[in-house]
Amino acid sequence: MSTATGLSPEVLAKYQAVIGLEVHCQLLTKTKAFCGCKNEYGGEPNTHTCPTCLGLPGALPVLNRQAVEFAVLASKAVNCTINERSVFARKNYFYPDSPKGYQISQFDKPLSEHGHLMVTGPDGQPKKIGITRIHMEDDAGKSIHDGFADSVRRTYIDLNRAGTPLIEIVSEPDLRSADEVFEYLTKLKEILLYTGVSDCNMEEGSLRCDANVSVMLKSDWEARGTAAYGTKAEVKNVNSFRYIRSAVEYEIERQISVIEEGGRVVQESRLWNSAEGRTYSMRSKEEAHDYRYFPEPDLPALIVGEEWLKNILSNLPELPEARRARLTSEYGLNAQDAATLTTDRELGDFFQQAAKLAKSPKRVASILLSEITMRLRAAEIELGQSPVSLNGLVLAADLTEAGEISSKQLKQLLDTCFTEGKDFSAIYERDKPQQISDTSAIEAMIDEVIAANPAQVAQFKGGKRTVSAFFVGQVMRASKGQANPALLNELVIKKLDA
Repeated sequence: MSTATGLSPEVLAKYQAVIGLEVHCQLLTKTKAFCGCKNEYGGEPNTHTCPTCLGLPGALPVLNRQAVEFAVLASKAVNCTINERSVFARKNYFYPDSPKGYQISQFDKPLSEHGHLMVTGPDGQPKKIGITRIHMEDDAGKSIHDGFADSVRRTYIDLNRAGTPLIEIVSEPDLRSADEVFEYLTKLKEILLYTGVSDCNMEEGSLRCDANVSVMLKSDWEARGTAAYGTKAEVKNVNSFRYIRSAVEYEIERQISVIEEGGRVVQESRLWNSAEGRTYSMRSKEEAHDYRYFPEPDLPALIVGEEWLKNILSNLPELPEARRARLTSEYGLNAQDAATLTTDRELGDFFQQAAKLAKSPKRVASILLSEITMRLRAAEIELGQSPVSLNGLVLAADLTEAGEISSKQLKQLLDTCFTEGKDFSAIYERDKPQQISDTSAIEAMIDEVIAANPAQVAQFKGGKRTVSAFFVGQVMRASKGQANPALLNELVIKKLDA
């Protein structure tokens, strides 16, 4: 057995991967980081701009208060310590889509430090991944490359994105596999979405990740620890978590292959080609880039005092892990259902509101997960566009729990809701199915089915008790799905045993 790069599992087992991540997250503020321009995706090129985000002489930055509050919420959600005093700096570099010639960022005094997220380690136990720091900065513009029939390649600059508020979340080099990378990013995105600080839309560039990957011999790691870290390569511009996992897997194997062949891993930036399933060299980083950081002279130090911090953190919602634990203990949900209900904050909120009103929270969870979400996916709409309202879901759960409608009738009613775009309450009142719960009526139907199927009766008498399901199905068919399921099952067994 060999890998995509031709390495055997025995060779791969000799090496230890070391991975650190830099995640850039655009904040969902109404305006940009240091000016009043709209902070929104799209628009005609260079229309959401002003002298400040265009870097024109004399224009001065003014810090967006909401951007600070969002950055603090994100920091606290990943267990960072918020620094009361942080300082903005100029990160100097020249690139066409950076009109100022520098980026306003934070350097030696970031907003927050020393956080962590938990992932699943190779032994199946929780593993802590350190977060070195979270700092604030503004985004650059966008270069648009275009080729023409005359073979002349042109580049256009759109500065609508220039000045968008960002946070950069820098992890410790604690990740050891592509699977850990995937889980870390998935949990981080989930948390950021819960806090509401970003939409995390990777296609629009709201969430971007660079992975620093290196490998070393496990024997060196055991002998020398962090001093044995290998030369790292940075994998940039990967636009999905699935591709990041593939890119990291490939890069680990590529570096091992280089070492095994007697070569030397070069410090560089590399790009992922999803069509070919491999990384390519982008540019060398043999020497650290000198950004010539110095404090931003036009911005004072950022002070997040005790009272302001307290007000900000009062808006921090219950986070996914805590909510999962509470749903299992408070409502008795199994771990899988609790996990599914909490992957999306809106879905979790919807469940909780319904669970407080319904007779059976478990029934609410079952209908929401197995019936509603399935139809939402089929219709390609979001939960907020569902024709079934909160009260409609509660009514459906209560009727099903009380046995007043069968699961088959529930499905039929929900199908009608989604077909006609009407709430469950209205469809139920109009098409109210009559469930047969009269014992004598059900017994009469059972007697007819038993009389018509002596072979199946003999099988049941011979010990094949599962054949009772056949009789239940036949009676359900005869009753057009209106027989009370619980009562029907009970009466079928009673009749067959007699």
